[in-house]
Amino acid sequence: MNIKVVTVGKLKEKYFKAGIAEYAKRLGAFCKFQIVECPDEKAPESLSEAQDAKVKQIEGERILGKIKDKEYVILLDLRGKELTSEELAKKIDDLSTYGTSDITFVIGGSLGVSPEVTKRADFSICFGKFTLPHQLMRLVLTEQIYRSFMIINHRTYHK
Repeated sequence: MNIKVVTVGKLKEKYFKAGIAEYAKRLGAFCKFQIVECPDEKAPESLSEAQDAKVKQIEGERILGKIKDKEYVILLDLRGKELTSEELAKKIDDLSTYGTSDITFVIGGSLGVSPEVTKRADFSICFGKFTLPHQLMRLVLTEQIYRSFMIINHRTYHK
């Protein structure tokens, strides 16, 4: 199974990099895991609606350029479905059972994603209504993917 996380922006903080690297290493026992970064589009502090849409469009094109047709896309979106860890594990397990071996998670930019990215998503999930920095969300998502594989494989990590 191939798990990819497509995200906007560069990860700079060493402590986030270290946490993600640890979970990525652990995931190696279950899947091929990778994080693909897309450059974020520079934008002024206060944007007009047109500028906001333009930034989302540019970042959206970058995101979509990293996704292949055969990939099952799960978008992280505040309007997505809130899942428990067990439900996310079941989703991943069901996808692999029924022939989907390429799953891509998408974390958009600070403004969100373009309508085209939303349309491309096969499923949307939400990690809650609070706002997290994108760098922290990468770590949380990577940990939850690892937790999912531990649940699927009936390992004791998930307690």
